[in-house]
Amino acid sequence: MDATGQNEQGTATARPRVVWAVVGSDIGPLLLAATEDGLVNVVFHATDAVRDKALARIGSRFGTEPVEAPDSPLLADAIRQLDEYFAGRRRAFELPLDWSLITGFNREVLRELAAGVSFGAVVGYGDLARRVGQPSAAQAVGVAMGANPLPVVVPCHRVVERDGGIGGFGGGLETKRKLLALEGVLPEPLF
Repeated sequence: MDATGQNEQGTATARPRVVWAVVGSDIGPLLLAATEDGLVNVVFHATDAVRDKALARIGSRFGTEPVEAPDSPLLADAIRQLDEYFAGRRRAFELPLDWSLITGFNREVLRELAAGVSFGAVVGYGDLARRVGQPSAAQAVGVAMGANPLPVVVPCHRVVERDGGIGGFGGGLETKRKLLALEGVLPEPLF
């Protein structure tokens, strides 16, 4: 498909529809974006500037302008399940995911994380590297966590350092602490 929305034969092709909404959560506003294939992006700290940058990136990637649609059926399950998660009533997400914003090793690592590290559990960067058959790729696993387009749902907050440190986090360490506390891995802060 070219920039005009036509394929090589010159006939019109449908561009993927991308819908989005900003929802409140215990860790601040989250931007959720979805396609017909599933949830495609979760963005932390969705202020106007963060939202605009994320939507421009998504629009560029899909070749279409994302449409604000908080009542879209494409977002309904994601919004409901995230609400349940933050209310302590959901331990696993059961959502279709659109993995098209990530490829290669990063996708492989994130799929393993989503399938193999459950609520309330943590895994080390090196352990996750071994799970995907790349035992010397702990640093690359860290890069994959930073590139995760679906945080919370694909739980990169559950990846920690071997020595017991919580490691880095694209949403900020306070956000990671809150998510780990919600799952019972860390104690709730006193104040």
